[in-house]
Amino acid sequence: MDTTPSTSARRGQTGAGRYLPISDHGLIGDLRTVALVGTDGTIDWYCCPRFDAPSVFAAILDADRGGAFELAAIAPARTKQFYFPDTNVLITRFFTEDGLGEVQDFMPVCETGEADRHRLIRRVMCVRGSLPFRARVAPRFGYGADPHTARMLDDSVLFESEALTLALTATVPLECDGVDVHAEFKLTEGQAAVFALDQIGDTIAPRGCPYTEAEREFTATVAFWRTWLSSSRYRGRWREMVHRSALTLKLLTYAPTGAIVAAPTTSLPERLGGGRNWDYRYVWVRDAAFAVYALLRLGFTGEAEALMAFLRRRTNLCGDGPSGPLQIMYGIDGRTDLPERELPHLEGHRGSAPVRVGNAAADQLQLDIYGALIDSVYLYDKWGQPISSDHWDGVCAVVDWVCRNWDQPDEGIWETRSGRRRFLYSRLMCWVAIERAMRTARRRGLPGELPQWMRSRDEIYRRIMGSCWCPARKAFVQHEDGDALDAAVLMMPLAKFVSPTDPKWLSTLDALTADLVSDSLVYRYDPRISPDGVGDEEGTFSICSFWYVEALARAGRVEEARLAFEKMLTYANHVGLYAEEISHTGEQQGNFPQAFTHLALISAAFNLDRALG
Repeated sequence: MDTTPSTSARRGQTGAGRYLPISDHGLIGDLRTVALVGTDGTIDWYCCPRFDAPSVFAAILDADRGGAFELAAIAPARTKQFYFPDTNVLITRFFTEDGLGEVQDFMPVCETGEADRHRLIRRVMCVRGSLPFRARVAPRFGYGADPHTARMLDDSVLFESEALTLALTATVPLECDGVDVHAEFKLTEGQAAVFALDQIGDTIAPRGCPYTEAEREFTATVAFWRTWLSSSRYRGRWREMVHRSALTLKLLTYAPTGAIVAAPTTSLPERLGGGRNWDYRYVWVRDAAFAVYALLRLGFTGEAEALMAFLRRRTNLCGDGPSGPLQIMYGIDGRTDLPERELPHLEGHRGSAPVRVGNAAADQLQLDIYGALIDSVYLYDKWGQPISSDHWDGVCAVVDWVCRNWDQPDEGIWETRSGRRRFLYSRLMCWVAIERAMRTARRRGLPGELPQWMRSRDEIYRRIMGSCWCPARKAFVQHEDGDALDAAVLMMPLAKFVSPTDPKWLSTLDALTADLVSDSLVYRYDPRISPDGVGDEEGTFSICSFWYVEALARAGRVEEARLAFEKMLTYANHVGLYAEEISHTGEQQGNFPQAFTHLALISAAFNLDRALG
C-alpha cells in the first residue's frame, strides 16, 4: 500500500518533502512519449509530442517551476496504485473516510505512422460513497523556461506557448486564471468525470472527450495492450514480472522508427545531492542490441525487426558499413547531434542539480557496442530473418574495423569521464563481434576474411587472459594491468567467452561476491579505487544484479541464483518498475524506468528457468 500526502499538502511542504520518491510513480504512454503518474495522482513528468521534446510537466525535477497536472481527492486519503491487468493503463485509488475513488490514466495508442494527435486521458470515478476532488493543471513549457498563456475557448482551455499548444477539456467546470486551470467537484457512487489533454495544431482543433468517448478510448487502449502481450511466448515461473518488463519496453518504444529509449526521463539522480544526472531519452546501440535478444526471446519479432532496421540505418550496416567509429547513441529519429547542456533554472529532483539535456557521451569511443551490435545481427539471423547480402557486407566492414582497432583505449561501458583505458569489457565485446561474425559466416556459408578474423579473435582472447587477470586478486579485473574489480566482467560467461565453471571464472565470481555484492545487489565498481571522473558515490546497478543471477545459475549455484533473483524482485516498485540503481536503503535511483534493467530481468528469468528445469 502507498500512503502519500495529498497533492495540496505536498505543495505546501518545503525542501525534499515537495517531491515523491522516484519509485512512487507508474508509467503510461502512446509509443511516442510517456507520462509519470505519482501515487498521489500527480503527473509530474510529461514531454510532448515525443520522448526527447522539452517537458510540459517536470515537477519531478523542480516542484515549483517544473509544472504538474494534479488530480486527487481533497479529503485526507490513503492511496494504492496498480495497472489494469495485462495493460499499461494505470489506476490510482483514493481511500477516504467517506468514500473510495480512482483515477484511470492512459494514452490512446496509434502504433503505425506519424500520429497527428497526442492525447492524455484522466478518468475520475467514485466507486463507493462520495468524494470531493481537486484538479490543477499547470503546464510549464520548454523545461519550465518558455512563457505561456491560458484562455477559455468554448468548452476547452488553450495553453499556448511559442512552440506548442495544448487543449484541456473536461466534463466538470474549469476555472482559468490566465496561466493555470483549477477545478473542484464532488462525485457520488457511480459518477465519473473526464479530463483530456490534447496536442493541437493548425489542422488539429480542440475536441471534447465526453464520458462515452472516454469509455471507448479506455476499451480500445486495454484491448491494444492485451492483444500485444498475447504474442508473448514466455511461460516460465516469473510471468507477471517478465510481462511487466515487456510492457515497459513497449512503452519505451518510439513507433515511427522502432527505436527504444534507454529511459524516458532526464537527470533523475543516481545519488541524491550528487552530480550523476544524465539525459537518457536516446537510443544506445548497446541497449538496443540487448533489446533485440529480449524481444526475440519473448516472441515479439515485429519489434525486434523494427529495432534491427533502425540499427541498420544508423550504423550503415545496410550499405558499405561505417567509415569510422560508430556513434554510441542516437536520437529517436536517428539524429547524431545530441549536445549536452545544463538547465540552471531547475533545482533538480530533491535539489539534485544539475539538470541536463542532451548527452556528451555521444562523442565517446566505446568499443563494446560493436560486440552488442554484431551479436544482435547473429541472433536475428538465427531466430528472426536470414541476413541479406547487403547487410552482410556491412557486417564484414564493421568486423574488419574491429580487427584493426580493438586495442585502442576507450571510455568503456560505464562512460567514464576520467580518460580512456583498456577495459576488459571493451576487449570482451570486440571478441564477441568477431566470434559471432565467424559463426554466422560458417553457418550460412557467407564470405569473410576468416583467417584474419580468427587471428584477431585469438589475440584478444590471449590479451584478456593475460593482461586482465590479476594473480593477487585471483580475478579478472576492470582494465589491463590493474587490480580494480568491475561487475561488467559478469558478462564473460554470458557471452560464452569463458566456461561458467572455469576455475579462473569461479574465483572471479567469488571475488566479485565479496567486494561488490550486497544482499544480491551489485555495485558496478568502487569509484574510490577506480576514479571515473565524476566523483560521486552511487547505488547498486540493477542490470549488474541480474547479470549476477545469470552468472550464478550458469556456474551451477542455482539455489543462490534463485534467492538473489527473488530478492531483486522485492526491490521493484509497487507496479513492478525499476530505475537504474538502488540505494543502500533500497530506494530507486537514477532515470526511471530503465530499459536496460528490464532487459536484464527478462534474460535472467529465462536462464534461471532453464537452470531450474
